[in-house]
Amino acid sequence: MTQDELKNEVAKAALKYVTPGTIIGVGTGSTANFFIDQLATIKDSIQGAVASSIDTANRLRSIGINVVNLNEIEEISVYVDGADESDHQLNLLKGGGGALTREKIVAAVSKQFICIADESKLVDVIGKFPLPIEVIPMAASYVKREIIKSIGGSPVLREELTTDNGNLILDIHGLTIDEPKALENRLNNIVGIVTNGLFANRGADILLLGSESGVKTIALD
Repeated sequence: MTQDELKNEVAKAALKYVTPGTIIGVGTGSTANFFIDQLATIKDSIQGAVASSIDTANRLRSIGINVVNLNEIEEISVYVDGADESDHQLNLLKGGGGALTREKIVAAVSKQFICIADESKLVDVIGKFPLPIEVIPMAASYVKREIIKSIGGSPVLREELTTDNGNLILDIHGLTIDEPKALENRLNNIVGIVTNGLFANRGADILLLGSESGVKTIALD
């Protein structure tokens, strides 16, 4: 099976976690787009969806799903999104598409977080994929210096990208992240960082992995 076929299979499998009559959260990126395509088959069973990006909101509206403002609700039943990497404890590295801040907000409000990915995304230690950091534009150079001094790795400005929040993305290369919760907190304490792409303090509850032998389910005990 191709990678796209694997993504489509896990997107289809995620539908069983959608609770009818509720508002759900929908992520951003190629795997999330497959979920949106699958969601079209049951769109009349949900009240609507909170989108983690402008692109996702537009895609949801294009298939007739009501896009809900998060400030108008108190809770999301389930959030479905992809990841760039996941370890076996379901700590995630996300933000390859640049939507990490809104993704993290939607995840925080959701009762359940379902991560969907192909099996290549499951790793023993996260960090091979560059770790995205969303930064206030005026602080980009300062944040780079602080990361090199206190965290390590090589932060690189992602060229020609402005986030939906009007900010910049730094990608930190060369990290081995064996304590993702601690690193997530340390990065959040650097002035000028809006948020970072580690989803460890609020990781996934269930990871659905597409494989040649079918969809594998990994859940926290």
